[in-house]
Amino acid sequence: MGLIIRILISAVAVLIASYVLRSFGVYVDGFGTAVIVAIVLGLLNAVLKPILVILTIPITILTLGLFYLVINVLMVYLAASLVGGFRVDNFIGALLFSIIVSVVSSIIGSIVD
Repeated sequence: MGLIIRILISAVAVLIASYVLRSFGVYVDGFGTAVIVAIVLGLLNAVLKPILVILTIPITILTLGLFYLVINVLMVYLAASLVGGFRVDNFIGALLFSIIVSVVSSIIGSIVD
C-alpha cells in the first residue's frame, strides 16, 4: 500500500510541476500520464541513476556536486523520451522540473506519513 501512495504522491508532484513550468516547456497530458511518468522516473532513479552517479564521481567532485543536477536532468529527459504524453523542451525546464518534483514529493510525503 505504501508504494501505491508514493507513486500517487509523485504523480501529483509531476502534475504540479508541469502546471507551474508550462512556460518553460514542460507538458504532461493528464493524471494517467503523470502516474506513468512517476513510475518511469522511480524505476530510472532506482536502476540507472546509481550507475551514473558511480561513473561520474570524478566530475561530481570537481563540480562540488553540481553535476548531480545534470544527472537528474538526464533522468527527466530519458523519462520524457520513454513516456508518450510527457514533453520537456529545454534544459532549464528539466532542471526546474526535477527540483519541483523532489520538493513537492518530500512535502506531501511528510504530510501523509
